[in-house]
Amino acid sequence: MTHQKIEVRKATATDIPAIAEITLEAFDKYARDLGQPEKVYALKEGPDVIARDIEQKIVFIALLDGEPVGSIRYEVLPSGIAYISRFGVKLIAQGCGLGRRLIQAVVSDCNQNGLEAIALHTSSRMASLIRFYYGQGFYIHSTDFSRGYVRALLAKPLNERAMDFDFDSMV
Repeated sequence: MTHQKIEVRKATATDIPAIAEITLEAFDKYARDLGQPEKVYALKEGPDVIARDIEQKIVFIALLDGEPVGSIRYEVLPSGIAYISRFGVKLIAQGCGLGRRLIQAVVSDCNQNGLEAIALHTSSRMASLIRFYYGQGFYIHSTDFSRGYVRALLAKPLNERAMDFDFDSMV
């Protein structure tokens, strides 16, 4: 059994092409599983959006044996909640612990910055994603139909005070 080296670090402008490739591959699968590719905005973003996100949000990239294979972005909303977006891992690297390591990087960064909770949206029909997020300490707070499919708002409180937050009004 070979040991693979996982590295997670903050992304830079030089990572834009790799992040674009990761996002396209991961969200193409998401769109196919959803059956509604026209509703998945991640498939429409260009390098300019990734560049803006690197400047305005926190963006992490995961490397497996030096190869970029995963990325995640989060922003701090005015409510003080960290909101995750564009989280994806290349299909060939799924199941290696990269997703967990990327979530851990966000949690660690949020804790260091005194944030109280993390939230994200995903399709409520994607059982594997829902199981993954539950395994990382998230729970379904609510659902909506704002994108033409049932999206779950998942929340992860980082302290006791955040356990009773009304995430719908904060995200």
